[in-house]
Amino acid sequence: MTLHKAIKHPICFFLLVFNSAIIAQNDEYNVDETYFFTPELILGKTLEANTFFPKTDLQKNLFLSIGNYNYNPEKEWAARLNYPTTGIIFGYTDFGNTDKVGKAYSVMPFMEFSILKSVFSEDLNLNIGIGGSYMDTQYDEQTNPFNRAITTKLNWSFRSFLYYSILKKKRTDWRVGLGYLHHSNGHTRLPNQGLNSIAASISARFENPKETTEFKKPEFSSTSQTYFSSRIGIGQNVLSEKFNTKKEVYSFSASAGKIINNTFKFGGGFYYRFYEHYYDYIKNNEVLVEEQYPHFADNPYGYATNFGLFATSELLIDHFGFEFDLGLNIYKPFYKIDWKLNQGYTYQNANDVTIEVLGELDWYYEIKRTVSARMGLKYYLWSTNMAPKHNIFIGAHINANLGQADFTELSLGYVYRCSLKSKK
Repeated sequence: MTLHKAIKHPICFFLLVFNSAIIAQNDEYNVDETYFFTPELILGKTLEANTFFPKTDLQKNLFLSIGNYNYNPEKEWAARLNYPTTGIIFGYTDFGNTDKVGKAYSVMPFMEFSILKSVFSEDLNLNIGIGGSYMDTQYDEQTNPFNRAITTKLNWSFRSFLYYSILKKKRTDWRVGLGYLHHSNGHTRLPNQGLNSIAASISARFENPKETTEFKKPEFSSTSQTYFSSRIGIGQNVLSEKFNTKKEVYSFSASAGKIINNTFKFGGGFYYRFYEHYYDYIKNNEVLVEEQYPHFADNPYGYATNFGLFATSELLIDHFGFEFDLGLNIYKPFYKIDWKLNQGYTYQNANDVTIEVLGELDWYYEIKRTVSARMGLKYYLWSTNMAPKHNIFIGAHINANLGQADFTELSLGYVYRCSLKSKK
């Protein structure tokens, strides 16, 4: 797969790396005796994504989870998180209308935590997964105009489930669950309303006997490290339904902060982005530039850029990082046009003339222009469990304006750690 094709399909590229790393880590930590697999039946309801969305019957899902328990004295992150389970989920989804909404085939890395342990023992667990999916049915203006949820074959997938154990035996744990599932393409093609579902499940976790009764939890001292990091990224998005071809978004960021107990990473920094769609719209002197923002043409490159500040948090798990950033856009002038194009609508008047109404720059526009967000996965070349002084990572992220996807990104970055300090 070439770099350009990898950028076009960052989800597939990243999951390929993830699968390879899972196998490598099994060898490294010898977890062959602590694995489990969980077949799961999930029934639910596909929520309407838009007005006149196709009617759906009962949603049906079949999922298979494969994972391990992470009882290993060398895994500090596992001890800090009270030994969660980790693994990968393979899923099949029938959304309840195979002709208009279709089916999904998903692959998602997951992590599961025991919650309210003092009340429920280990019976109540939270399972979170994020990955990719292949959808066999998409929006089509002529043949499927009312399914505005999904427009691409490859999409991001997310799931969050609460599980409660109802019957435990030596090798089997029967559980019921309640949760939420989401699929969308990260703004790489419009329309992209996304598919959201609520569902209930029954599952059985089959495991070999865990010899954990003799496992002595290691004691780790409290530590902190200062870090410095930078990354470059290339992403893709579309501007609007009228300008619906994918173009690149180039980005750079630098940050610094603290790594606490070799597991929790907190920091802040700045980012810079350049949007090809914004630049081309200005250079081509499109309608809104010509009529409302003619001064943009004096500096197309400058008005197509965006920079701001962000706070970052990351959970470090061996070779992986689960990251969430919250940012403040200091400069994003073209978003006025972006908003007007995407929040507007068209209609036919009495003379059968198409009228276009632009979105208004209201209070909600101000919030979305100001707040940025970023969420995704990283893969580190060297395990973070060893606290290496130098590390390199690749990442796959969704970038958003507040909660609405802006672009999907593949990034390459570097992290430098200062000396480790123990806390008294």
